[in-house]
Amino acid sequence: MEQAAGGTVVPPRTPAPAGRKNTAKRLAERMRQKAKAEAQRTMAQGTKKTTRVAADLSRKAAAATANAVKSLIGALSALVGGATLAAALCVIFLIAAVIASPFGLLFSNEPSPGAVPLNAAVTQINIELTDKLALLQAGDYDSVDVQGSGPDWREVAAVFACKTALGVDGVDVAALTPDRVDRLKAVFWDMCEITTSVETIDHPASDSAEAWTEKILHITISARTADEMRTVYLFTPEQNSALTELLAELNGIGTLLGDLGITQEDAAELLRRLPEDLSPERRAVVETACKLVGKVNYFWGGKSLVLGWDSRWGTIQKVWAAGSPSTGTYRPYGMDCSGFVDWVFYNMSGGSYVIGHGGGARMQHSYCTPISWSQAQPGDLVFYPEDTHVGIVGGWDESGNIQIIHCASGQNNVVITGKAGFTSIGRPDYYG
Repeated sequence: MEQAAGGTVVPPRTPAPAGRKNTAKRLAERMRQKAKAEAQRTMAQGTKKTTRVAADLSRKAAAATANAVKSLIGALSALVGGATLAAALCVIFLIAAVIASPFGLLFSNEPSPGAVPLNAAVTQINIELTDKLALLQAGDYDSVDVQGSGPDWREVAAVFACKTALGVDGVDVAALTPDRVDRLKAVFWDMCEITTSVETIDHPASDSAEAWTEKILHITISARTADEMRTVYLFTPEQNSALTELLAELNGIGTLLGDLGITQEDAAELLRRLPEDLSPERRAVVETACKLVGKVNYFWGGKSLVLGWDSRWGTIQKVWAAGSPSTGTYRPYGMDCSGFVDWVFYNMSGGSYVIGHGGGARMQHSYCTPISWSQAQPGDLVFYPEDTHVGIVGGWDESGNIQIIHCASGQNNVVITGKAGFTSIGRPDYYG
């Protein structure tokens, strides 16, 4: 069951700066820097180095480069001379070489068919982590104690990039397709060990209570560092060199992990179908909601009055809010359904508006005017019976079926689905 009204609210943190640089510009600049460095190394080491780089290109990068050359060569030939054309083609091949290297990871948030951004891949793996922790905590314990934390996801990504792009069966890491996500998952579990022990304490009888035995589950999470993985994976000198360079780019990898770009295919398609005459406020609500599709796990009672990405998301925390089977257990932090709706309106308003005014779905419903389904517009709110769940109208699919954006416990993620389960709809007072 989803978050009911009156869930505990996490005290808001200091909002992060709102004006962030464009991710594409950052990645383009990083690409230019890496390409320049690669070009300098190539010129210094001569033809032998150039041949080796070309031989190391993945099939995908080579195919992409060939297609790019075919589409550009006609236009370039008509506009420039032979020497300039040769230089342009060198740049194309150089960029392809960079993308095929471990530094291709820095392009992994760019839209690509069948691929997900890095933080969505992390969320998929955190779903498996949630299931594993839930299984461990499923026994009859009086309390659970968790010590330690998982590995730094930035280091996990760096190790994955070097192992995957430069391995014996190497493939590029510029697009995180399902097979790449599986490889990333394998690296995560190689860097994260979870052990358990049970402590029993016999409490003697007292004047007011009978004797009883207390059972405490201790969970210990141990993380390996990127440097330790050099030995575990028996990295080659080339892999070690690339890993050292990537570890110097941890801030850049961290930017990828906190990226709110809309690259998920279903979210992008939903936005393309928005009515052209939709009001700016409603469009902003839907666009903001789409920024988290696939990227944040469900967490009963989870709230986040933070502008932009909340650094707590994905960290293992205790579920403190009452009323859920998960209460008292530990799992990766995220948001519940009403917390997601609050985050959307808080962020689209620049931190000036919280639609639920600190409450849950029922409180959010009280700040809406009831309307019929035929009156629905993108940005309206929809509710389960008795306000046990809330979502945001995102628009309609190609068949005219209404689409809802919501943080669903059943899928442990922010998802786009049909209206199944939602029985009422309201127009937020925010729109006036």
